[in-house]
Amino acid sequence: MEKMPFRESMAVEMTPMTTTTTSTTVVSSDWKQGLPTLQAENITLRELRLSDAPSLLAMLTTEEVSRFISPPPTTVAGFERFIAWTHREREAGRYICFAVVPKGMDTAIGIFQVRQLEPGFATAEWGFAIGSPFWGTGLFPTGSQLVLDFAFDVVGVHRLEARAAVRNGRGNGALRKVGASCEGVMRKSFLRNGEYLDQNLWSLLAEDWKTLRRAQESAIVH
Repeated sequence: MEKMPFRESMAVEMTPMTTTTTSTTVVSSDWKQGLPTLQAENITLRELRLSDAPSLLAMLTTEEVSRFISPPPTTVAGFERFIAWTHREREAGRYICFAVVPKGMDTAIGIFQVRQLEPGFATAEWGFAIGSPFWGTGLFPTGSQLVLDFAFDVVGVHRLEARAAVRNGRGNGALRKVGASCEGVMRKSFLRNGEYLDQNLWSLLAEDWKTLRRAQESAIVH
């Protein structure tokens, strides 16, 4: 999701936000009231909080992270507006954004996003951004598995798409490793720094993910 759905013009007013401690065993409608907390050994995924704004500013505005995504907010206040916007969009049932919190930390160092491409989330798009100090630490593969389980099993997504600039070797490699299929190149589809970039279109179907999970579980057993 290199084209970020958030724009500063969408969030001129702050709205009150609450923190949820919902368990991971939810039905598909519950996430609109508040995202569950998803956990694995090295990572927690939870709802974004206003207190995450300074760490997101530090992690997601560096050149190596931001070069292949739409320009992120440039101030703490800008990220606070973004966080408030994510809550409004989640309540409206259009968008999901998880904070990435490594074990032993309290604030977010990245995000996973899922947004509907058609009403009801049958077809959706996902994306991710993680601070470069945490690249290669195993947070992405673990976090992506949690997000994909949530998208397919809880939200009810049938087809999940992702777009990554052809030049974005790390992003394309990450999508390939989770089992996504590259369907083709979208020519000159992403405007960044005054230049139109080609993007790869990736997809993952619910049935694909179930097959991959069964294979992973079988490998662990044996």
